[in-house]
Amino acid sequence: MTMSARLTVSARPARRRAAGPAIAAMALAAALASPTTSAQAAAPATGSLILAGGAVAATNSAVYGTFITRAGGTATAPIGVITAASDTPTDDPNADDPATCNNSVCNGKYYVDLLKNTYGAADAQWIPIDLDHVSNNASQGVVNQINSMTGFFFGGGDQSRLVATLLRSDNGDSPALAAIRARFAAGAAIMGTSAGTTIANGRDMVTGGESWDGLRYGSYTSVSAGYPDDLTYRPEGGFDFFTSGLLDTHFAARGREGRITRLAADTGHTRAFGIDEDTALVVTNPGSTGETDTVVGTNGVSVLDLRSATIGTHSGYWSVDNVNWSYLTSGDSYNPATWTVTSPKPAYSPGTGTVGSRWSDVFSSAAPTTGHPYQMVRMATELVNAGRSTHQYGISYESGPTFEADLTKGTGFRAWKSGTAVSFTNLTTHLYVY
Repeated sequence: MTMSARLTVSARPARRRAAGPAIAAMALAAALASPTTSAQAAAPATGSLILAGGAVAATNSAVYGTFITRAGGTATAPIGVITAASDTPTDDPNADDPATCNNSVCNGKYYVDLLKNTYGAADAQWIPIDLDHVSNNASQGVVNQINSMTGFFFGGGDQSRLVATLLRSDNGDSPALAAIRARFAAGAAIMGTSAGTTIANGRDMVTGGESWDGLRYGSYTSVSAGYPDDLTYRPEGGFDFFTSGLLDTHFAARGREGRITRLAADTGHTRAFGIDEDTALVVTNPGSTGETDTVVGTNGVSVLDLRSATIGTHSGYWSVDNVNWSYLTSGDSYNPATWTVTSPKPAYSPGTGTVGSRWSDVFSSAAPTTGHPYQMVRMATELVNAGRSTHQYGISYESGPTFEADLTKGTGFRAWKSGTAVSFTNLTTHLYVY
């Protein structure tokens, strides 16, 4: 688990003011005094959310099948496909090649075919809104099309394009988004993947960045071409479909534990959800006291609880202690009202085994030579499997400074296991300079 070399990142001058430890601590304290963790006070919806973490395999019937069922069932559900998060054909050099194209139109065709011909939707239609057709968000024809649907699929790409195409300049709903919201309130299902999930956030929607940069430099509200790995977010948020905490996607595969923890602390959120690839969080009764969040798919969903977190400094750099991490795998459920995990798997409490040596690249660095997806989850799983150990730690790939992640079996720690799937709750996490 030890690497021969690590990336050293040189110091740079501050280009914008990030939230320091004192400001972040005040934000977190204010959140703890508030009765809700919601981004905004959205009315409860009667529809369901299927929030996928990206890279959902075409064969993943647990995810796509759940969406079709929640939308009304095979041979019944008409689905609207929104791929406005994608590039437009005019910006896609492969637009004329069906095998390699990656744009709003060809991605729309792909999902229409997948949902209708593979998963049996009664109908699936592309909603013709993208950066080349923003005015369609006010078209009565498009609104009529939306009003005929019982399910809506938001594809991946860049969530800022969804902001640009479906929200007005004053952050209000376009007629098309207002129609989708009304259908959702009336019982329609909404599925997102990658950016299509992230856009479901309320306030403080993450828009980019890497974990090391977030821990080192903090969070910013604007993107700089000179610092593409900075942690950035949109304070106004996304579409506010999901209000139980912050959302992040491609989570463990890209080591985003550090970035969403820093963003939550900086912006005063006490809970964040990180959804893994080829996996979805199925949200029943979203926004209500009866909300239940259930995991389907091949990997897992992280829930980070910052209610007991302490923000400070260590060796002159930002640090956080006492973040409680739960990791749910297929079949497990989370209750936002009670902050609790339930699992149908057998309880797991091995009596033997110890952890190995220190882990490296715990934030699955984007540096091209590393190749360590799911590293933090793998480290946690090693600790869960080690019945005689209570603690394990690892360090970042980047240095200057090197950040450390410590995991401890804290108060209330529990685990479950079925086959190779391991779930746990209340694994205490500490992030600070090594």
